[in-house]
Amino acid sequence: MTVVREEPRLLVRGGRRLSGQVAVSGAKNSALKLMAASLLASGTTVLHNVPDIQDVHTMREVLEHLGALVDFVDGTMTIDTR
Repeated sequence: MTVVREEPRLLVRGGRRLSGQVAVSGAKNSALKLMAASLLASGTTVLHNVPDIQDVHTMREVLEHLGALVDFVDGTMTIDTR
């Protein structure tokens, strides 16, 4: 016996189509883990789409305290662990 389930749907009816752009920031938990992992690499690590939130700034301070050079501009973080 085979059971077939239909996916739930949401139908929106309106007068006109929407258009535009939305900037989606990166995942906080992934960014923090990748920042910590950068300490295991010798050289420079570049992370893109890093969210500009307090947790990221706190982790940046931790990395700098441990000797890393960290630059964070417009969502791009460069971590130098040399």
